[in-house]
Amino acid sequence: MTLFDMTGKVAVITGSTRGIGLAIAERMAEHGAKVVISSRKADVCDQVAKEINAKYGAGKAASVATNISSKENLQHLVEESNRIFGKIDVLVCNAASNPYYGPLAGISDDQFRKILDNNIVANNWLISMVVPQMIARKDGSVVIVSSIGGLKGSTILGAYAISKAADMQLARNLACEYGPHNVRVNCIAPGLIKTDFAKALWDNPDNLKASTSRTPMLRIGIPDEIAGAAVFLGSAAGNFMTGQTMVIDGGATIS
Repeated sequence: MTLFDMTGKVAVITGSTRGIGLAIAERMAEHGAKVVISSRKADVCDQVAKEINAKYGAGKAASVATNISSKENLQHLVEESNRIFGKIDVLVCNAASNPYYGPLAGISDDQFRKILDNNIVANNWLISMVVPQMIARKDGSVVIVSSIGGLKGSTILGAYAISKAADMQLARNLACEYGPHNVRVNCIAPGLIKTDFAKALWDNPDNLKASTSRTPMLRIGIPDEIAGAAVFLGSAAGNFMTGQTMVIDGGATIS
């Protein structure tokens, strides 16, 4: 258990009341970490934290409602996490936005800016707020949840795919900047996962069949199949990995 043990670590996970973020929070708590649950709705955050505490032990989870589009909200998330648990060892930037499906010619300026601001700029804000304490301790792990959309062209996910490709480069740049301080920055790039966020891509049986029929595993993924990679990156098991993108897609990008 020691290689993947997260006992004594504090992990902040954005967008962690459902889907991939929730799965990551639950698995990190299972592996010993204290976790901060964060999304826009305070009541939902509180409920998820309550359920994790009931399952894994009192004091294992706390909730801090946060809108990632607000720099002030993100600063509050960091300050409250530090106040409650005393530190942040692992940061998972999972929350993201995608208000538009379709060709880039049809996207509005506001939609494009929202995607870039929430999926790239907000990540850089939050990482910049958390990293100084990691540098001071000479230890820390940052995980950005990207997407295989950032590795392929798309006729319907253009702006989102651009933002996810940029997240991979953000991780590479920050890995170079923070590596000398023993702070690691990596990405996870999931394929199609059965989440509410990606519902437009799998809810239609024809769309789902078209997507999965071209993959070696012939199926859609589930959130828990992404969580293990986050535990790896947040624990001693991932201590020598930085600047990388872990692709977890059932083979979609190799077929």
